[in-house]
Amino acid sequence: MAMRAAAPGRPRDPAVDRRIAQAALDVFGDGGWAGFAMETVARRAGVGKASLYLRWNTKEALLTDALTAGLVRISDVDTGTLHGDLVELATQMLDLYAGPSSRAALRLSLEAGGIPGVGEHYEAMRMAQIRAARAIVRRGIDRGELPATASVTLLLDTLIGGAMMHALSTPPDRRAALAADTAGHARRLVDFLLHAVTAPTGAGA
Repeated sequence: MAMRAAAPGRPRDPAVDRRIAQAALDVFGDGGWAGFAMETVARRAGVGKASLYLRWNTKEALLTDALTAGLVRISDVDTGTLHGDLVELATQMLDLYAGPSSRAALRLSLEAGGIPGVGEHYEAMRMAQIRAARAIVRRGIDRGELPATASVTLLLDTLIGGAMMHALSTPPDRRAALAADTAGHARRLVDFLLHAVTAPTGAGA
């Protein structure tokens, strides 16, 4: 759990908190846990170091709150159709790995287990995301939108892996265009995947 010390009698400024959270994600994304320091975050955010210690008394608490506030969360959605749900899921993945905090998301997947307090938070978040994604596919099977024999794991591996790899492999000069239209690419990806999964056996490629 994050440990904070609030400044008595002085209301928090949400704009400053957001700026600090983004600075913390940027610093973590650039240098990982080894390069993560309160002084560096304060300098990147343009605030005094004392401002950070009034809000968070450890760098673990600061990073945990920054990850909670700043990373796109992969969550359960129910648009009423499997296609719509999968598009939302793929869009969330593209927003996470093509957005401004993509480096922090990658660092987290590699380093979370070695960061006290943050590892447990990341594991809980990851398991919630997996449950949400699997619930989406199971609803589609229950509604008859997918055959009962469809592999939930393989479908999600293909969709989530495809979205993540597309975001990471997009050239730097095209990343802004992708970030502005993640839903468009998500629809194309889902259209391709569902056609492959639901096409009659023996249908031409």
